[in-house]
Amino acid sequence: MKKFAALLLALVMALSLAACGNQNTPAASGSASGSGSAGGEDTKVYNVVYLVNGNLGDKSFFDSAKAGLDQLEADGRITLRTIEMGGLDEDKPGWLSTLYEVSDSQEYDIIICGTYQMPDFLKEVADKHPDQKYVIFDDNSYAGESANVMNITYKQNDMGYLMGIFAATLTTDTSIERINEDAVIGFVGGIDSPVINDFLIGYIEGALSVNPDIKVDVRYTNTYVDTAIAKEYGLSMINDNHCDLIWGVAGNSGNGAAEAAFETGKAYFLGVDSDQELTLSSDLAAITLTSGLKNIGNSLIWFFDEMDAGRTYFGQEVSLGLAEGGVGIVTDKNFATYASDDCKAAITAAEDAIKAGTLIVDTAIDDNTNKVVELCDAVRP
Repeated sequence: MKKFAALLLALVMALSLAACGNQNTPAASGSASGSGSAGGEDTKVYNVVYLVNGNLGDKSFFDSAKAGLDQLEADGRITLRTIEMGGLDEDKPGWLSTLYEVSDSQEYDIIICGTYQMPDFLKEVADKHPDQKYVIFDDNSYAGESANVMNITYKQNDMGYLMGIFAATLTTDTSIERINEDAVIGFVGGIDSPVINDFLIGYIEGALSVNPDIKVDVRYTNTYVDTAIAKEYGLSMINDNHCDLIWGVAGNSGNGAAEAAFETGKAYFLGVDSDQELTLSSDLAAITLTSGLKNIGNSLIWFFDEMDAGRTYFGQEVSLGLAEGGVGIVTDKNFATYASDDCKAAITAAEDAIKAGTLIVDTAIDDNTNKVVELCDAVRP
């Protein structure tokens, strides 16, 4: 069974590589320097430590990673130690000392951490421990610079495409409360950057696949913490341009758009990265219809599947999309209530096509063609 799973995974990976053009995807011929056997026999049980630069209970990235690692431990594939290091400013020196401590111990096959706050600490420690293997998720700050570090990132454009289909399908369905007849949706991004624009390019292309005449109001907060800016933008989008669905892709900042949607009573919010229906207040959760997901736990299971198949990607960045389970969207709770059968079918069809490689979503990563700028100009209200 493990051999069949490994062969099936290799086939899926080959299809994904063919589909992804200029995005960095795992090659079928990845380095076979890991301890696992390609056929799956006598698979090694890895000793793993997971460093949380915060605390569990966030219902987001940290919990998702832990859930994936817990599954691996329950399946007997790893032994796991989890260290919660705290997320306050005064905790940050402890992040570095903990990294040194677990690296110096030479006890762990793999040290795992994540998010944009960790790469400086990890770079320092990893370069002083060249024989230790590290994985960092959702960051590519020093990708390729340390031969013992693997960076896992995610294809936001794949996810964005599905979100665009959802928003474009709902925005003219006036049988739904708060929805007006104008085909206008919104996007509140954080910093105008390739990663944020990767969400955006997929969102616009997915929306255009439903309605070639749709308009998308795009604004950037240039911050990930100030909700007031996103709320101001949200109010303008709703009152001036008749947006009735706004996707917030600006960290905590983006939640200000949810506040605008709730307070006006004229719009809905779309979440990002985690299932925001589970993290927002009850009022805001009620008007959050779905969320684009980065499936951290799935990506870590994928990593160990690859290790067991004899493929490792240390010294590389690997970008995971729908085919690898790295991204997706929430399809229960409010989604199940508000999405029509046609909407659900369109999303499923797009997801299947992306996985099969017959639909290729453009990316803003390493794109020098100004595609995002052109798209934004074309759909501006």
